[in-house]
Amino acid sequence: MRVILIFVDGLGLGTRDPQRNPCAQKGLELLTCFENGKGSTPAARGGFLVPTEATLGVEGLPQSATGQTTLFTGVNCSKLLGRHLQGYPNEELREVLRERSILKQVKEMSLRSAFINVYRPLFFTLKEKTKWRLSTTTVATLSADLPFFRIENLHQKRAIYHDFTNESLIARGFDVPLFAPEEAAQILARTSQEYNFILYEYFLTDRAGHNQDLERASSEVKKLERFLLTLLREANLEESLIILTSDHGNLEDLSVKTHTRNRVMTLLWGRGSEQVKDRIQSLEDVTPALLHLLRENDSS
Repeated sequence: MRVILIFVDGLGLGTRDPQRNPCAQKGLELLTCFENGKGSTPAARGGFLVPTEATLGVEGLPQSATGQTTLFTGVNCSKLLGRHLQGYPNEELREVLRERSILKQVKEMSLRSAFINVYRPLFFTLKEKTKWRLSTTTVATLSADLPFFRIENLHQKRAIYHDFTNESLIARGFDVPLFAPEEAAQILARTSQEYNFILYEYFLTDRAGHNQDLERASSEVKKLERFLLTLLREANLEESLIILTSDHGNLEDLSVKTHTRNRVMTLLWGRGSEQVKDRIQSLEDVTPALLHLLRENDSS
């Protein structure tokens, strides 16, 4: 049994208006998902859509630090702080990640876990204290005492960068191959065979949403769609659960520059998807649902 968690930053459920919501553009299959006011419903390619609450019972707009820490620990961090926190985790959230990071919890089950995103060389020159003050996924990985993937792993096709095509690395002058979304998905599917739980983060969706650039946002969604279609084809869904989820809404409503209060898009395919869909209502349910699935399959 393995779980492939695709974290897509800023992807909520919006309306069917293609001028506001790039997920409403023509030609999409998997990501054409809209707010319907219901619970889980069937999705494309035998999957399930589970609209997932991101406000966490706290006033104000959901934000990344609290949303992601909640998502990756199962602790309602907005209630813990009494507010939504943007950006990177503060010390209180870092402490939650130290104790409850899903990567750490999977490792403590004697299962193999990994954060598959490649880091640039600069990261490895930073002081340890500085690393702990970076992104939620970085802190989650540090909490599990797991190795970080490097540029050489990209050349070996054992890991992928946060934009999965490597376009941003090439623009910075790195001598790395340009991947089509399909090739990046093949790398992820192949590498996932080595692990019980694998996490991949894609945050260009959130940046496109903040920029309110419909053309850029539509391009990001199309690339992500191609990536996912290939991943569904290449991964063994009889052995693997693929779950895509987010931390808050943003991209689905380009009429506003901010995040939204919309429920986020959680999509499930493969082994265990029917079990998991019934356990998720909000961000705090994702980690417990995935750990329950892994425990059940590890003991059977």
